Amino acid sequence: MSESPTPDYTIVIPTIGRPSMHRLLAEIAGQDGPKPASVLVVDDRAHPEPPLMTDEPLSITVLRSGGRGPAAARNVGWRAATTRWVAFLDDDVLPQSDWRYRLADDLAVAEAEGAAGSQAVLEVPASPGRRATDDEKRTRRLADARWITADMAYLRAALVEVGGFDERFPRAYREDSDIALRITMRGNVITQGTRRSTHPVAEATLMSSVRAQRGNRDNALVRRKFGRGWRAAIGEGRGRLPAHTATTAAAVTAAVSAAAGRRGVALRAAGVWAALTAEFAVRRFLAGPRTAAEAGRILLTSALIPPTAVYHRLYGEWMFRTARREPPLAVLLDRDDTIIVNSPYLNDPAGVRPMPGAVTALTRLRKRGLLLAVVTNQSGVAKGLITEDQLAAVNARVDAELGPFDTWQICVHDAGDGCGCRKPAPGLVQAAADALGVPPERCVLIGDIGADVNAALSAGAEAILVPTNHTLAAEISEARERARVAETFEDAVDLVLGRSR
Repeated sequence: MSESPTPDYTIVIPTIGRPSMHRLLAEIAGQDGPKPASVLVVDDRAHPEPPLMTDEPLSITVLRSGGRGPAAARNVGWRAATTRWVAFLDDDVLPQSDWRYRLADDLAVAEAEGAAGSQAVLEVPASPGRRATDDEKRTRRLADARWITADMAYLRAALVEVGGFDERFPRAYREDSDIALRITMRGNVITQGTRRSTHPVAEATLMSSVRAQRGNRDNALVRRKFGRGWRAAIGEGRGRLPAHTATTAAAVTAAVSAAAGRRGVALRAAGVWAALTAEFAVRRFLAGPRTAAEAGRILLTSALIPPTAVYHRLYGEWMFRTARREPPLAVLLDRDDTIIVNSPYLNDPAGVRPMPGAVTALTRLRKRGLLLAVVTNQSGVAKGLITEDQLAAVNARVDAELGPFDTWQICVHDAGDGCGCRKPAPGLVQAAADALGVPPERCVLIGDIGADVNAALSAGAEAILVPTNHTLAAEISEARERARVAETFEDAVDLVLGRSR
């Protein structure tokens, strides 16, 4: 194996607690080659009990993502990493015995070529002595697919640049193509590495091919974001949806015509449905094992797949009808008169009082998976009216009452100090975005005065003004032209969640 510079990398493994995770960790731990700085296992079970047990001789940290899907789990993982590279592995793959050496070589090549990512070779075991079933072929396509994240390494900076994985993809489907497409559309390159991992064939059930049609919802989101040519952009041919649409339309026409007493139309439409369904079933049967059991399954699912696929596509088109713009990833919050009642130069934690509806609204943001930061001017420190210890105690009470927040960014300077952090300067917003690992343009700042709005806009973020008695009329008018205005904090959260759907 060639000698390569020691790579600066972290391994991120999203998991739902499958036993295969322990096999994966044991394989990585037992290999020679450059060690990762850390291994971040992200527990994506909605109810993480019993806790995951990891006893492998690696630096392993277990994080939680709340059962929000692999995209969200990967985001939790890479944002906790501090290394230059992040190597993603699914919890059911098995790396080859020299994977760590190969990864070092692959990352060295990627560095030399100025690439933002390095993709592994995925191997899917063949079916011994027979043709593959539909379910097996669906898994085998991973071996030839572009940008599969089951074994993929990205520059952390590239992930920050695009805001990470789009958490609107709830399944392990299209979220990898989406992020790779966004990365490459910025002029970056993803290289093909030499390391190999084996991906198991998914266990098949009678209706698994029907359930797989839920992926049409994700296809709707990809199309909404990238336009009609998205399949060519990710290296796929034309899908089956047009034929499924024709089959479903024929079935609906037959049913409606029969109910209306139009027997001739109903018979012709039923004939079209039968022909299209038969063609679909025969094609699937001839490509598979050709057993009697498989014939029965194919006949049933060939009738169910077209309407199921069309339903999920229509549902996705409606769900993501306004999704072309990337949704916000983080909400930045002013402190006084936004999340707590303003008390000038507050120095006593007992004086912390949440704004009406703030606790409930912040809970809604967290449940949606948005990152939260507090960005606040506290010039009382520079004025000598409060001490830094008093400020820390007050903020700790705010965190206890309304938190936890993912980061606090505080300016303790006075207006005449000439700092770059005091709002309306953009420093606090930029620092919060850096700390959260998101681009400023994917942040929304909610505040109560014009300085909050100007700080956000100067940093490239969005802004929502929630006026109070301290807000000037001119600030409200300006915010209506340059940003958005909400009557209450809860209304502001509604605006944010409407964009993050």
